[in-house]
Formats: sequence, structure tokens, C-alpha cells
Amino acid sequence: MRRGYNFRRMAHASDRELRKQLESEGFSRTYVWQDGPDAHYPDHTHAGLTAHIILDGEMTLTMGGASTSYRVGERCDVPAGATHSARMGPRGCRYLVGEK
Repeated sequence: MRRGYNFRRMAHASDRELRKQLESEGFSRTYVWQDGPDAHYPDHTHAGLTAHIILDGEMTLTMGGASTSYRVGERCDVPAGATHSARMGPRGCRYLVGEK
């Protein structure tokens, strides 16, 4: 789900500022993750809400039959229990994850 955030501001925010933002929203665990080019996660679920803020590269998330690509500064949230898959772009992807 694409969120109505100010992508330009997020693209220029530091990792630390972005972590603070997620923590202020109640995400109890935050960490940076990196995947290589064209990495793929098949359909799976998470027990709680997860947020993903793209720091570098690109991620395409497929959920509910729709695929959306996210780039630097963009955020996608995955509801608890939602079946989804993800594919990283040709340069891979580095992203900040928040878990509730």
C-alpha cells in the first residue's frame, strides 16, 4: 500500500531520522536490510504490520494481485497477515524496515 508521505523529504532524511519517525509511529523494531540484484521473496506473511522505506535501489511488492514498484524515499506498509511477495530491482535494494 502506497502511503501519502512526503517522498522528497523522506529521500533526503537520514537513516536515523527515518528510524525516529517509525519509532514515533509505534514500530518497536527497526533495522536496515539489503538485498542483492533481482533478489526475490515468494509469497509470505508477517505477524505484525511492517513498514519498508527504500534507501537505495528499488523493490516491487505484489499484494492482492497488484504489483507496485517503490524507489528511494518511498514507503510501503504491509498489513499484518497480508500475503505478499517482493522482488528487488536490477541494482538490488537497501531499505529500512519497521515491525510492530
